[in-house]
Amino acid sequence: PGMWLRVRESEEGSEPLVSMYGYLAKKIAIPGKVPLHCVAWNLDHGWVACGGERNLLKVIQLDGNEGKKGSSAGGTLTMNQSLEGHTGTVTGVIWNEVFGRLTSSDENGLIIVWMLHKGTWYEEMINSRNKSVVADMMWTANGRKICIVYEDGAVIAGSVEGNRMWGKETMLSLSAVCWSPDGRWLLFGCINGEVYLYDGTNGSPTTKIPISAIEEDTEQV
Repeated sequence: PGMWLRVRESEEGSEPLVSMYGYLAKKIAIPGKVPLHCVAWNLDHGWVACGGERNLLKVIQLDGNEGKKGSSAGGTLTMNQSLEGHTGTVTGVIWNEVFGRLTSSDENGLIIVWMLHKGTWYEEMINSRNKSVVADMMWTANGRKICIVYEDGAVIAGSVEGNRMWGKETMLSLSAVCWSPDGRWLLFGCINGEVYLYDGTNGSPTTKIPISAIEEDTEQV
């Protein structure tokens, strides 16, 4: 069964400006009902990566063009592969849309970059850092550089070829990372709500970004 979702009301509060109809298209069971911690959908090829407890990492794909950008969901699975390599709970998965790579991380700080070869996913690169947990990862828009941030403040930037570009100990309690669209700058988000701007080419700190909280029922921003 489906249900109507009202996205936003008009100024008069009478009619919705946008409405959507949501329904369950397909339910995919995970073996052993393993709890999942992360999911990522590749928009170009329809691959879905999911990671969770008991070292679980799977890549699935819906039949034909289903699951790809601009197509409907449903159908059967044409790919259902378990990827082996992690030794702990998989906490993060991200896609490199440009080069068709999958990057995964686990609770032990292990990061694996996967590539597809003749219909099967294989390990391409491995980076192990047992000192801290990966807080976040992100590829640049052109897919050529990746930045990995750890909860203890360590930052690693690398290339899609597997070369380490630079590393940095920021002494910050990091929780998030974001590249600028041109890949020149990095934003680091911290657990305490602070945001910092860094040079993406060498990891040099630039400035602290002032962040103001927006309170409800106030007109001034």
